[in-house]
Amino acid sequence: MQRASKREIFGWAMFDFANQAYTLLIITVVFGDLFTRVIVGDAHQDYRLGNLLWSVALAVSYLAVVIAGPVCGAIMDFSAARKRFLFASYVLTIVTTSMLYFVAPGYIWLGMWLIILSNFGYAIGESFIASFLPDLGPPEALGWISGFGWALGYIGGLVSTAFALLFLGEVSLENFDNVRWVGPFAAGFFMVAAIPTFLWLRERGRPRRLARGSGYVVLGMRRVAATVRAVRAYRDLAWLLVSVFFAMAGIYIIIAFTFIYGSQVVRWDEGTRVTMFVVVQLTAAAGALGFGFLQDRIGAKFTYAMSLSLWLLAVLLIYATPAMAGWFGVEPQQVFLVVGSVAGVCLGSVQSAGRALVGQFAPHLKAAEFFGFWGLSSKLAAIVGLLGIGLLQAWVGLHTAILFCLLLFALALAATGPINEARGRNAAHARRNRSPSTGTAV
Repeated sequence: MQRASKREIFGWAMFDFANQAYTLLIITVVFGDLFTRVIVGDAHQDYRLGNLLWSVALAVSYLAVVIAGPVCGAIMDFSAARKRFLFASYVLTIVTTSMLYFVAPGYIWLGMWLIILSNFGYAIGESFIASFLPDLGPPEALGWISGFGWALGYIGGLVSTAFALLFLGEVSLENFDNVRWVGPFAAGFFMVAAIPTFLWLRERGRPRRLARGSGYVVLGMRRVAATVRAVRAYRDLAWLLVSVFFAMAGIYIIIAFTFIYGSQVVRWDEGTRVTMFVVVQLTAAAGALGFGFLQDRIGAKFTYAMSLSLWLLAVLLIYATPAMAGWFGVEPQQVFLVVGSVAGVCLGSVQSAGRALVGQFAPHLKAAEFFGFWGLSSKLAAIVGLLGIGLLQAWVGLHTAILFCLLLFALALAATGPINEARGRNAAHARRNRSPSTGTAV
């Protein structure tokens, strides 16, 4: 298979560039902190209620993706409608994110519902855009292409969040009238920056006609069931999805709680918060590109496992930040900046390598469906991870609860053992022209 044109690859990667505005501004840097400390504002309880409600809202949105993702993937494969599904998720995210402007202190339920809807649109769109990856080049080039997408995404996050932090200011009740604009700003950035995706990304595949009396939802459920029954033929992909489940559970905790951890445990000032954001974005982009380059040379599995090993170190350092500050006689926020650079490298590399491996193991004619299962595994992980950390921090506090991530990354690393990369690629190639079907070709 030939590599797609540079313009199409760039158009595909621009969706990663665009949607990072949502991830960072809404989930990681600004709105998550705003929700827990200002919208809920239970400082007298160490923000444990706010943290728990934040976890619940995100977990509910990911549960909706778990239910809808594989079925949507099967329908997209059958009807060659990936761009239409992608556009629908894009519109939903933009509209509901812009409405976050109306979430004022005390409007807890409105905030939770808008986060559920906007994060559902964003998260299911991740699976939709990832399903195009196998069309963009041969298996040996997917590591670099996936890494390029992640790296461009982190640059997009850096650009969008830098402007937001410059113009919106700190997260506080006193600055609420300014910082509430974070929703419309993130929505506008996403809307404009993703335009090249819809202009240049090609819809491949041939739509098929439904059998008389059948419907797309029934079709999707039947195709998903057929894929589940055939999972034994894709055992390397199955083990990868198990590993992705544990890895993404840990990563979703880190994404949702890093800046909350910085505010509540490390107690950083505004300057350190901004510096941490820049450090994480630059190191994550470097990790995605650097490990993407390595992946095409030393293998995706080895790269993925090496990244998980680094995560074990990163979580230990996050937990030990207050203690290390005492050992070295410096402030915890200074240590946390160094720790953030390690976590940033891991963040870009694990997600890029995992996505590329799915692209290698997925049969060409079932790419959207298999990436739907990748999304299912990731979002099930988010539910377990976020509810787990939410309940644990309500019991023992956020500082101790972060060690839950150590267990998750250790399990993810253990699950890579049975994966044979060459066997997984051969299985996908042998079945590239075979897929369960319902209906007749147009």
